Amino acid sequence: MDGFWRIAEEKIREAMNNGEFDHLPGFGKPLELEDISHIPEELRLGYLLLKNAGYVTEETKLRKELMTLEDLLRCCEDDEKKQELTKKWTEKQLRFAELMKKRQPTNTKALRDYGRRIEEKFR
Repeated sequence: MDGFWRIAEEKIREAMNNGEFDHLPGFGKPLELEDISHIPEELRLGYLLLKNAGYVTEETKLRKELMTLEDLLRCCEDDEKKQELTKKWTEKQLRFAELMKKRQPTNTKALRDYGRRIEEKFR
């Protein structure tokens, strides 16, 4: 493993010296790091894999938007703008609550079917 590591490092240094990395998109700009602190630590890797594959749940998008709106509300001093932000936050919060209600285990078709089959067995 050390031999491969040294070869890889040597190839990278060689490419850097030849300027092969100088014209990459975003060169010289800071990295755009996403704040994933609201996601439990044990789920972060899976979240990033799904996100990079283009799959992000509506629930995750809503949570992120709610956090952003909360930050904006804390910083906002204009009453008119604050009312507008509060309205947006309320709409997002209602949509989020609706999604969470639908995702309760009792609302899944598989669980209802399973419960029905258990009841039939005990009759």
